[in-house]
Amino acid sequence: MIVNNYKVVILLNKKEEYCTVRGYELQRRENKLLSHSMEDYLEMIYRQCLMEGYTRINTLSDQLNVQASSASKMVQKLTKLGLLSYKKYGIIHLTEKGRSIGEFLLYRHNTLKEFLKLLTVDSNLLSQTEALEHNINWDTLKRLDLLIQFFHEEPQLNERLKNFINERSK
Repeated sequence: MIVNNYKVVILLNKKEEYCTVRGYELQRRENKLLSHSMEDYLEMIYRQCLMEGYTRINTLSDQLNVQASSASKMVQKLTKLGLLSYKKYGIIHLTEKGRSIGEFLLYRHNTLKEFLKLLTVDSNLLSQTEALEHNINWDTLKRLDLLIQFFHEEPQLNERLKNFINERSK
């Protein structure tokens, strides 16, 4: 098969067990404490707590473009998991565990966003970052971070990459 002037060879190794994307996601979910939605909420709470030290339901719902009732339900779930400290109609604080996970979630988001920017992706940057962040494992994320660091420390190569992408994208 030829794709974009490259020969693509498809090999199926009988020892590998293939799944659909959903199948791989379900395998990852077995070891995961938080749903994608929970991660998004916790990341946003962490962002707000970095700036203000706390957040409120209305602020959270505005930032995530959801109804206050939805934000309230999610905050209650995250509180039950020991990630937040929250009393009805009160302010929301992160627990130490919540802060630790929130820090990772923001690191993951920023790393993927920087990687996409390195590739000169600018259309739908936020939505593409969101789509990727829930499906990447720790080792791959660390390597992307190292790649980003490499290109930032090598400005000539960074410029060559941008030129290469621009020339090939025409």
